[in-house]
Amino acid sequence: MTAASNQWHVGLIGYGEVGKILAEDLRKDGVRVSAYDLKLADSRGDAMRSHADSIGVTLAASHAELAAQADFIVSAVTASQDVAVAEACAPAIKPGAWFLDFNSASPGAKQRAAALIDGAGGRYVEGAVMTSVPPYRIKVPLLLGGAGARELAPLLNELGFAAKPASDKLGVASATKMCRSIMIKGLEAMVIESFTTARAYGVEDAVLASLKETFPGIDWEKQGAYFFQRVIEHGRRRAEEVREVAETVRDIGLTPWSAEGTAERQAWVADLADDGLFGTRGTKEFARSADWRTEADRILNKIKSKE
Repeated sequence: MTAASNQWHVGLIGYGEVGKILAEDLRKDGVRVSAYDLKLADSRGDAMRSHADSIGVTLAASHAELAAQADFIVSAVTASQDVAVAEACAPAIKPGAWFLDFNSASPGAKQRAAALIDGAGGRYVEGAVMTSVPPYRIKVPLLLGGAGARELAPLLNELGFAAKPASDKLGVASATKMCRSIMIKGLEAMVIESFTTARAYGVEDAVLASLKETFPGIDWEKQGAYFFQRVIEHGRRRAEEVREVAETVRDIGLTPWSAEGTAERQAWVADLADDGLFGTRGTKEFARSADWRTEADRILNKIKSKE
C-alpha cells in the first residue's frame, strides 16, 4: 500500500475496552475507523453502538464486511477467538492489507492465524501488548513479530502507537508476552487467594506488613485493590489468555501447573462477577472499589452462604 498510514481505513475487530481506546485515540487524529464485534448481534451491543456514534466510528455487519474495506486490521479479541477471527477475515481481506494480531494468544495460535491471513494475500504481524492498556492507551508498549514487523513498526508509530519490532520470526513476540503473563496474571490470582484467606483468618495486616518488608517498593494495599479490580472486570479474558499461556508452557515439555491454577482462579472470579456478586457489570461502581477488603468480604460471605 502506498498511502500514508494516517490515510488508512483502520478496521477494529473487537470493540471492548481495548478496541474503544484505540478507536478514540485514532479518531482524535482524524483517522477513518470501522469496527466489528460479535456482541453487536444482541443487546450487549447497545453500549458499543452508542460509543461508536459518539466518536464517528462506523460499525460493520460482519468480519468480512470490515476486512473488505480496511487497509489495516487490528484483531483485539479474547484469546480463544484469535484463530477464528483470522479465519473469518481471510476470505475478504484486501490484497496487501496489514493484519495486526493484538491478542494474548500462544505462538502456535499466532502461527495458525498468520497462515490464514498471509495465504489470502494479507500481511500478518503479531503484536504482544506488554502491560495494561488503559494507563498508556494507544501508546501501550507493543512488540511486533513476523516478516513484516520492521516495516509496520514506523507506520504504526505515525498513527500514535508505541511499537517496536521484536523479531522477524513469528512467535517470539507472543512467547515474550506469554512468559510475562505467567508472572503477572499468576500474581493477580495469588493476591486474591492470599488476601482473601488472610482476611478470613483476620491476619491481613500482618501479611501486608510482611510483604512490605520483603518487597518495600510495592504498595500492597494499592496493588491489591488494583488486582481485585482487574480480575473482577476482566477475569474471563484473563483466564482465556492464561490457558494460552499453559499451551505455550506445555509446548516446550513442561507441565503448566502454575498457569493452569491461575486460569482456574481467574475464571472462578469471573463466574462470581457474572453472577452479580460484585455489583452490576457496566456501571461506574463495578470493579472500582479502592479497598480490596470490600471485595474479599463479598467472596467470603458467598462462601459462608454455601456452608
